[in-house]
Amino acid sequence: MYAVIDIGSNTIRLVIYKIENGSYTVLLNKKEMAALASYVNDNMMSAAGIDKACHILLIFKKIAGDLNIEEIHAFATAALRNISNSEYAVKEIEDRTGLKINVISGKTEATLDFIGAARTVSLTSGLLIDIGGASTELVAYEEMKIKQAISLPIGSLSAYRKYVMHFFPNKDEQKKIRGKVLQLLDKQESQSFAPDYPDICGVGGTIRSTKDVYNSLFGLSLQNRNMRAEYINGIIKPFLSKKSKTHIDRRTLDTLLDIVPDRIRTILPGMIILETLITRFNAKSILISRAGVREGYLTKMILKEFDDIEV
Repeated sequence: MYAVIDIGSNTIRLVIYKIENGSYTVLLNKKEMAALASYVNDNMMSAAGIDKACHILLIFKKIAGDLNIEEIHAFATAALRNISNSEYAVKEIEDRTGLKINVISGKTEATLDFIGAARTVSLTSGLLIDIGGASTELVAYEEMKIKQAISLPIGSLSAYRKYVMHFFPNKDEQKKIRGKVLQLLDKQESQSFAPDYPDICGVGGTIRSTKDVYNSLFGLSLQNRNMRAEYINGIIKPFLSKKSKTHIDRRTLDTLLDIVPDRIRTILPGMIILETLITRFNAKSILISRAGVREGYLTKMILKEFDDIEV
Protein backbone atom coordinates (compact mmCIF):
# COMPACT_ATOMS: atom_id res chain seq x y z
CA MET A 1 0.00 0.00 0.00
CA TYR A 2 1.06 3.55 -0.74
CA ALA A 3 -0.05 6.81 0.85
CA VAL A 4 0.00 9.85 -1.43
CA ILE A 5 -0.51 13.35 -0.01
CA ASP A 6 -1.34 16.12 -2.46
CA ILE A 7 -0.65 19.59 -0.99
CA GLY A 8 -2.70 21.88 -3.19
CA SER A 9 -3.58 25.55 -3.02
CA ASN A 10 -7.18 24.87 -2.08
CA THR A 11 -7.15 21.38 -0.53
CA ILE A 12 -4.74 18.92 1.02
CA ARG A 13 -5.72 15.34 0.27
CA LEU A 14 -4.57 11.94 1.49
CA VAL A 15 -5.21 8.95 -0.75
CA ILE A 16 -4.20 5.40 0.12
CA TYR A 17 -3.78 3.02 -2.80
CA LYS A 18 -3.52 -0.74 -2.96
CA ILE A 19 -1.66 -2.07 -6.01
CA GLU A 20 -2.60 -5.46 -7.45
CA ASN A 21 -1.90 -6.94 -10.89
CA GLY A 22 -0.84 -3.62 -12.36
CA SER A 23 -3.94 -1.71 -11.25
CA TYR A 24 -4.77 0.33 -8.18
CA THR A 25 -7.66 0.43 -5.74
CA VAL A 26 -8.40 3.45 -3.58
CA LEU A 27 -8.73 2.32 0.03
CA LEU A 28 -9.07 5.76 1.60
CA ASN A 29 -9.61 9.25 0.21
CA LYS A 30 -9.63 12.08 2.74
CA LYS A 31 -9.35 15.80 2.10
CA GLU A 32 -9.12 18.98 4.14
CA MET A 33 -9.97 22.42 2.78
CA ALA A 34 -6.70 24.13 3.70
CA ALA A 35 -7.02 27.12 1.33
CA LEU A 36 -3.25 27.66 1.51
CA ALA A 37 -3.37 30.21 -1.29
CA SER A 38 -5.35 32.51 1.01
CA TYR A 39 -2.33 32.57 3.38
CA VAL A 40 -0.08 34.07 0.70
CA ASN A 41 0.64 37.79 1.14
CA ASP A 42 3.17 39.71 -0.94
CA ASN A 43 3.97 36.38 -2.62
CA MET A 44 5.03 34.82 0.69
CA MET A 45 3.40 32.00 2.66
CA SER A 46 2.57 33.28 6.14
CA ALA A 47 3.42 31.53 9.40
CA ALA A 48 -0.28 30.78 9.80
CA GLY A 49 -0.32 29.04 6.42
CA ILE A 50 2.69 26.92 7.38
CA ASP A 51 0.97 26.06 10.68
CA LYS A 52 -2.17 25.05 8.80
CA ALA A 53 -0.25 22.79 6.44
CA CYS A 54 1.68 21.16 9.31
CA HIS A 55 -1.48 20.56 11.34
CA ILE A 56 -3.21 18.72 8.48
CA LEU A 57 -0.11 16.80 7.41
CA LEU A 58 0.49 15.50 10.94
CA ILE A 59 -3.11 14.23 11.05
CA PHE A 60 -2.64 12.50 7.69
CA LYS A 61 0.71 11.06 8.76
CA LYS A 62 -0.92 9.55 11.85
CA ILE A 63 -3.70 8.00 9.77
CA ALA A 64 -1.13 6.37 7.47
CA GLY A 65 0.89 5.23 10.48
CA ASP A 66 -2.17 3.69 12.14
CA LEU A 67 -2.67 1.68 8.95
CA ASN A 68 0.96 0.51 9.06
CA ILE A 69 1.78 2.21 5.78
CA GLU A 70 5.51 2.81 5.57
CA GLU A 71 5.66 4.60 2.23
CA ILE A 72 4.18 8.10 2.45
CA HIS A 73 4.75 10.25 -0.61
CA ALA A 74 3.91 13.94 -0.30
CA PHE A 75 4.05 16.44 -3.13
CA ALA A 76 3.09 20.10 -3.48
CA THR A 77 1.90 22.11 -6.45
CA ALA A 78 1.30 25.86 -6.82
CA ALA A 79 0.64 26.34 -3.10
CA LEU A 80 4.35 26.02 -2.34
CA ARG A 81 5.75 26.36 -5.86
CA ASN A 82 4.75 29.93 -6.71
CA ILE A 83 5.85 31.70 -3.51
CA SER A 84 9.07 33.59 -2.90
CA ASN A 85 9.76 31.84 0.42
CA SER A 86 9.18 28.38 -1.02
CA GLU A 87 12.47 26.93 0.19
CA TYR A 88 11.93 28.18 3.75
CA ALA A 89 8.28 27.09 3.90
CA VAL A 90 9.03 23.59 2.59
CA LYS A 91 11.96 23.09 4.99
CA GLU A 92 9.85 24.28 7.93
CA ILE A 93 7.04 21.89 7.03
CA GLU A 94 9.47 19.00 6.53
CA ASP A 95 11.22 19.65 9.85
CA ARG A 96 7.96 19.85 11.78
CA THR A 97 6.21 16.87 10.17
CA GLY A 98 9.07 14.54 9.31
CA LEU A 99 7.70 14.24 5.77
CA LYS A 100 9.70 14.77 2.60
CA ILE A 101 7.87 17.25 0.34
CA ASN A 102 8.42 17.07 -3.42
CA VAL A 103 7.52 20.44 -4.97
CA ILE A 104 6.71 19.71 -8.61
CA SER A 105 6.91 22.20 -11.46
CA GLY A 106 3.89 23.42 -13.37
CA LYS A 107 4.87 21.42 -16.46
CA THR A 108 5.37 18.30 -14.35
CA GLU A 109 1.95 18.81 -12.76
CA ALA A 110 0.34 19.08 -16.19
CA THR A 111 2.15 15.97 -17.40
CA LEU A 112 1.11 13.97 -14.32
CA ASP A 113 -2.49 15.12 -14.87
CA PHE A 114 -2.31 13.56 -18.33
CA ILE A 115 -0.77 10.31 -17.08
CA GLY A 116 -3.38 10.00 -14.34
CA ALA A 117 -6.29 10.69 -16.67
CA ALA A 118 -4.92 8.26 -19.25
CA ARG A 119 -5.54 5.41 -16.79
CA THR A 120 -9.30 6.05 -16.69
CA VAL A 121 -10.36 7.64 -20.00
CA SER A 122 -9.37 7.24 -23.62
CA LEU A 123 -7.18 10.19 -24.54
CA THR A 124 -6.92 10.09 -28.31
CA SER A 125 -6.63 13.75 -29.32
CA GLY A 126 -7.74 16.90 -27.54
CA LEU A 127 -6.99 19.24 -24.66
CA LEU A 128 -6.77 18.43 -20.95
CA ILE A 129 -7.63 21.15 -18.41
CA ASP A 130 -7.02 21.10 -14.65
CA ILE A 131 -8.11 24.21 -12.73
CA GLY A 132 -6.54 24.21 -9.30
CA GLY A 133 -6.59 26.74 -6.50
CA ALA A 134 -3.63 28.82 -7.73
CA SER A 135 -2.77 27.43 -11.16
CA THR A 136 -4.40 26.01 -14.27
CA GLU A 137 -2.73 23.25 -16.25
CA LEU A 138 -3.26 22.67 -19.97
CA VAL A 139 -2.09 19.66 -21.96
CA ALA A 140 -2.52 19.35 -25.71
CA TYR A 141 -2.28 15.73 -26.88
CA GLU A 142 -2.57 13.69 -30.07
CA GLU A 143 -2.86 9.90 -30.30
CA MET A 144 -2.06 9.54 -26.58
CA LYS A 145 1.09 11.67 -26.96
CA ILE A 146 1.67 15.01 -25.24
CA LYS A 147 2.27 17.84 -27.72
CA GLN A 148 2.45 20.69 -25.21
CA ALA A 149 2.04 21.03 -21.44
CA ILE A 150 1.88 24.39 -19.66
CA SER A 151 0.80 25.85 -16.32
CA LEU A 152 -0.93 29.24 -15.98
CA PRO A 153 -0.41 31.00 -12.62
CA ILE A 154 -4.12 31.57 -11.98
CA GLY A 155 -6.66 29.32 -10.29
CA SER A 156 -10.07 29.42 -8.66
CA LEU A 157 -8.89 30.58 -5.22
CA SER A 158 -6.23 33.01 -6.42
CA ALA A 159 -8.73 34.56 -8.86
CA TYR A 160 -11.26 34.93 -6.06
CA ARG A 161 -8.74 36.61 -3.77
CA LYS A 162 -7.36 38.97 -6.40
CA TYR A 163 -10.44 39.97 -8.39
CA VAL A 164 -13.61 39.39 -6.33
CA MET A 165 -14.30 42.13 -3.81
CA HIS A 166 -17.51 40.83 -2.25
CA PHE A 167 -18.86 37.29 -2.53
CA PHE A 168 -19.83 36.54 -6.11
CA PRO A 169 -17.98 38.18 -9.03
CA ASN A 170 -19.78 41.07 -10.70
CA LYS A 171 -19.58 41.84 -14.43
CA ASP A 172 -16.36 43.86 -14.21
CA GLU A 173 -14.68 41.22 -12.07
CA GLN A 174 -15.72 38.47 -14.46
CA LYS A 175 -14.16 40.47 -17.30
CA LYS A 176 -10.91 40.88 -15.37
CA ILE A 177 -10.67 37.14 -14.68
CA ARG A 178 -11.31 36.28 -18.33
CA GLY A 179 -8.83 38.91 -19.50
CA LYS A 180 -6.09 37.64 -17.19
CA VAL A 181 -6.56 34.03 -18.33
CA LEU A 182 -6.27 35.04 -21.99
CA GLN A 183 -3.27 37.27 -21.27
CA LEU A 184 -1.43 34.44 -19.51
CA LEU A 185 -2.37 32.00 -22.26
CA ASP A 186 -1.13 34.30 -25.01
CA LYS A 187 2.15 34.80 -23.14
CA GLN A 188 2.85 31.07 -22.86
CA GLU A 189 1.08 29.67 -25.88
CA SER A 190 3.12 28.04 -28.66
CA GLN A 191 2.40 26.55 -32.05
CA SER A 192 1.75 23.20 -30.36
CA PHE A 193 -1.73 24.41 -29.41
CA ALA A 194 -4.33 24.11 -32.14
CA PRO A 195 -6.97 26.86 -32.54
CA ASP A 196 -9.81 24.39 -31.92
CA TYR A 197 -10.20 21.53 -29.47
CA PRO A 198 -13.70 20.08 -29.77
CA ASP A 199 -13.00 17.51 -27.03
CA ILE A 200 -11.84 18.56 -23.57
CA CYS A 201 -10.76 16.22 -20.78
CA GLY A 202 -11.47 17.84 -17.41
CA VAL A 203 -9.37 17.00 -14.35
CA GLY A 204 -9.39 18.19 -10.74
CA GLY A 205 -11.77 19.42 -8.06
CA THR A 206 -12.99 22.60 -9.75
CA ILE A 207 -14.13 20.83 -12.90
CA ARG A 208 -15.61 17.91 -10.94
CA SER A 209 -17.57 20.43 -8.85
CA THR A 210 -18.71 22.18 -12.02
CA LYS A 211 -19.96 18.79 -13.21
CA ASP A 212 -21.93 18.40 -9.97
CA VAL A 213 -23.61 21.79 -10.49
CA TYR A 214 -24.27 20.93 -14.14
CA ASN A 215 -25.85 17.58 -13.29
CA SER A 216 -28.03 19.12 -10.56
CA LEU A 217 -29.33 21.99 -12.67
CA PHE A 218 -30.13 19.74 -15.63
CA GLY A 219 -31.55 16.91 -13.52
CA LEU A 220 -28.92 14.42 -14.66
CA SER A 221 -27.55 11.39 -12.86
CA LEU A 222 -24.81 12.02 -10.32
CA GLN A 223 -22.71 9.54 -12.29
CA ASN A 224 -22.85 11.60 -15.51
CA ARG A 225 -19.32 12.70 -16.46
CA ASN A 226 -20.05 14.57 -19.71
CA MET A 227 -20.86 18.25 -20.14
CA ARG A 228 -21.78 20.16 -23.27
CA ALA A 229 -19.48 23.17 -23.43
CA GLU A 230 -22.16 25.48 -24.83
CA TYR A 231 -24.13 25.19 -21.57
CA ILE A 232 -21.32 26.21 -19.21
CA ASN A 233 -21.94 29.93 -19.63
CA GLY A 234 -25.63 29.36 -19.04
CA ILE A 235 -25.08 27.66 -15.69
CA ILE A 236 -22.75 30.45 -14.55
CA LYS A 237 -25.08 33.37 -15.25
CA PRO A 238 -27.77 32.68 -12.61
CA PHE A 239 -25.15 32.79 -9.86
CA LEU A 240 -23.45 36.06 -10.78
CA SER A 241 -23.93 39.39 -9.03
CA LYS A 242 -26.18 41.71 -11.01
CA LYS A 243 -27.86 44.79 -9.53
CA SER A 244 -25.88 45.02 -6.34
CA LYS A 245 -22.27 44.13 -5.61
CA THR A 246 -23.19 42.92 -2.14
CA HIS A 247 -26.62 41.34 -2.70
CA ILE A 248 -26.75 37.55 -2.89
CA ASP A 249 -30.05 35.91 -3.71
CA ARG A 250 -30.96 33.41 -0.97
CA ARG A 251 -32.05 30.69 -3.39
CA THR A 252 -28.85 31.14 -5.39
CA LEU A 253 -26.68 30.79 -2.33
CA ASP A 254 -28.66 27.80 -1.04
CA THR A 255 -28.24 26.02 -4.37
CA LEU A 256 -24.46 26.25 -4.24
CA LEU A 257 -24.37 25.40 -0.54
CA ASP A 258 -26.38 22.26 -1.26
CA ILE A 259 -24.21 21.13 -4.17
CA VAL A 260 -20.65 22.38 -3.51
CA PRO A 261 -20.53 23.72 0.07
CA ASP A 262 -16.75 23.43 0.43
CA ARG A 263 -16.17 25.45 -2.75
CA ILE A 264 -18.72 28.20 -2.18
CA ARG A 265 -16.12 30.97 -2.66
CA THR A 266 -14.11 29.45 -5.47
CA ILE A 267 -16.53 27.58 -7.72
CA LEU A 268 -17.65 30.62 -9.75
CA PRO A 269 -14.16 32.04 -10.42
CA GLY A 270 -13.14 28.50 -11.39
CA MET A 271 -16.11 28.13 -13.73
CA ILE A 272 -15.27 31.50 -15.33
CA ILE A 273 -11.72 30.27 -16.01
CA LEU A 274 -13.16 27.08 -17.53
CA GLU A 275 -15.67 28.98 -19.66
CA THR A 276 -12.91 31.30 -20.91
CA LEU A 277 -10.76 28.37 -22.01
CA ILE A 278 -13.53 26.39 -23.71
CA THR A 279 -14.58 29.54 -25.59
CA ARG A 280 -10.98 30.28 -26.58
CA PHE A 281 -10.53 26.75 -27.95
CA ASN A 282 -14.05 26.34 -29.37
CA ALA A 283 -14.73 23.25 -27.28
CA LYS A 284 -17.90 21.24 -27.82
CA SER A 285 -17.80 18.61 -25.08
CA ILE A 286 -16.07 18.04 -21.75
CA LEU A 287 -15.38 14.56 -20.35
CA ILE A 288 -14.49 14.57 -16.66
CA SER A 289 -11.82 12.13 -15.53
CA ARG A 290 -12.00 10.51 -12.10
CA ALA A 291 -8.20 10.48 -11.94
CA GLY A 292 -5.62 13.23 -12.21
CA VAL A 293 -2.36 14.45 -10.75
CA ARG A 294 -2.35 12.12 -7.71
CA GLU A 295 -2.86 9.02 -9.84
CA GLY A 296 -0.26 10.37 -12.26
CA TYR A 297 2.18 10.82 -9.39
CA LEU A 298 1.51 7.27 -8.19
CA THR A 299 1.98 5.87 -11.68
CA LYS A 300 5.02 7.83 -12.82
CA MET A 301 6.91 8.89 -9.70
CA ILE A 302 6.28 5.88 -7.43
CA LEU A 303 5.55 2.90 -9.68
CA LYS A 304 7.93 4.21 -12.38
CA GLU A 305 5.58 3.52 -15.30
CA PHE A 306 5.09 5.56 -18.52
CA ASP A 307 8.85 5.65 -19.17
CA ASP A 308 8.27 7.20 -22.58
CA ILE A 309 6.91 10.41 -21.01
CA GLU A 310 9.32 12.88 -19.44
CA VAL A 311 8.31 15.02 -16.45
